[in-house]
Amino acid sequence: MYKPIDSSQSPRFVGNRTFMRLEQVRTTDDIDFAVLGVPFDTAASNRTGQRFGPQHIRDFSVLLRPYNPDMDIDIFEYCSGVDYGDINVIPGNALRTYDSMVEGLMPLLEKNVIPVIMGGDHSISLGNLRAFHKRYGKMALVHFDSHGDTWEHYYGEKYMHGTPFRRAAEEGLLDMEHSIQVGMRGPLYGPGDIQDARDLGFEVIPMKEVRQIGFENVMKRIHERVKDRPVFVTYDIDFVDPAFAPGTGTPEIGGPTSYEALEYVRGLDGLDIVGFDLVEVLPSYDANEITAVLASAVIYEMITLIALKKRRELEQENPQK
Repeated sequence: MYKPIDSSQSPRFVGNRTFMRLEQVRTTDDIDFAVLGVPFDTAASNRTGQRFGPQHIRDFSVLLRPYNPDMDIDIFEYCSGVDYGDINVIPGNALRTYDSMVEGLMPLLEKNVIPVIMGGDHSISLGNLRAFHKRYGKMALVHFDSHGDTWEHYYGEKYMHGTPFRRAAEEGLLDMEHSIQVGMRGPLYGPGDIQDARDLGFEVIPMKEVRQIGFENVMKRIHERVKDRPVFVTYDIDFVDPAFAPGTGTPEIGGPTSYEALEYVRGLDGLDIVGFDLVEVLPSYDANEITAVLASAVIYEMITLIALKKRRELEQENPQK
């Protein structure tokens, strides 16, 4: 089994900077998950620099430890994982980058390894979903974001970080009856910006409604929406209030705290999650590495969900233990 270097025996500043100090190995054998980067950012509409997000997250993630006290589980007692490195991207060409992503992800998906993907701007989610569709068919989507990313185009361009989920719906990659968006807020071009997502088939819970109905009801609606469908979780770091995640390209005030940001991931436990991505971390605007702290913790909670699922499977196989 692959697990992190023990930081109580080896200082964190020693060795290569991998996620959580996992071994950097391109293998699909004897692993349950693989953390990998997609450093593509030339589909961003405002600030760029998200290409440096994966390494920025890795740099801070060396502080993470294997036992998650909030979920009461030692991750690597139940699962094995590696830092798979980065997928090759083609700067300025989203479509060729998507092809490279599909090619890079398929060996993992064919072995039922769960990819945990670090962006990059949010346009990369379309490449992820194309790959997952080849393995799972139409999937449910849980989308945490301050923007719906269902615009028709930006500047006449259809493959931008504000358009991936319209394209995914049009391409038939998503099970729209079981897909949901959470956290949308901030100024819009018009009322159609939210309604368009609903017209495509998404359930949408804007941040104002999130605050009105409360966390428990939001999680209940997510679980009721997704049911037992295979689900891909996409998490834009600008879902979180910029007070807690300033290092991003299009920040919107009025979002969750860092604690709430983790709780939304923890609350997904029990869903049939087959993949994750976390996107839009922009190091050049990340004062004191605040965003890297949060992003690495969110990914840590995502990996914890994999371990919890593995523990349940083992308990079902050995009910007397």
